[in-house]
Amino acid sequence: MNIQRIHAIFEKDIKDFMKNMMLLVLPALPLVIALLYALTSEGEAELPLPLLYLIVGMAFSGITSAMIMTMMAEENEKNTLRGLIQSPASFVDIIVGKSLVTGIITLISLVASLMIVGIEPFLEFRVILGLILLFLFFLLLGIGIGLFSKTVSATSAYLMPVMLLFGFTSMVGTFGFAEDSMAITITDTFPIMQAIKIHDSSSWMPMVVIAIWIIAAAIFTYVCFRNTMTDD
Repeated sequence: MNIQRIHAIFEKDIKDFMKNMMLLVLPALPLVIALLYALTSEGEAELPLPLLYLIVGMAFSGITSAMIMTMMAEENEKNTLRGLIQSPASFVDIIVGKSLVTGIITLISLVASLMIVGIEPFLEFRVILGLILLFLFFLLLGIGIGLFSKTVSATSAYLMPVMLLFGFTSMVGTFGFAEDSMAITITDTFPIMQAIKIHDSSSWMPMVVIAIWIIAAAIFTYVCFRNTMTDD
């Protein structure tokens, strides 16, 4: 890794972020949800974890995944990704530079949102570690989809399934499914649901499951990267 090249990519993407109205709106989404919850739950000591993790899921799917997939798809659409990789900057430099922008924006939005509704449940080492693992999963998933997408407009078609499947998983229980139903059994293994389990258990197994999701997302990203590089 080259710090100067990473810094140059970081500066470029920050400027691009400030010029892109769609990307500027994304960090506001978790804040809006947090404000709505705060206004409608006056008197409640603490929001239930599934509602808190709806905000977390919105931040990671609607900011982390959405931002990085848009950035990567834009490079793909302009045919500049291959040029960037063939430049002195390596693929790792490019990913780290873009991830820093995404990470900082996600962190600011998520912390501000959780401070509105109550950040106390997240001030534990294991919970923070779980959030970091969630960030890595959504980041890698977004990178892979961004590499897979040929145009920026195509990312919107992929973003909705990501948000519904992985971002809003904590709300599955509100749909009235039985505890032993297939839907609950399957979604219970998803990253957000495993992160919720960290609060109620001293076991490290939820983090192991999230780590497996991260490995799967990394493999997906690698496959998409190889396909992009060999595409005519």
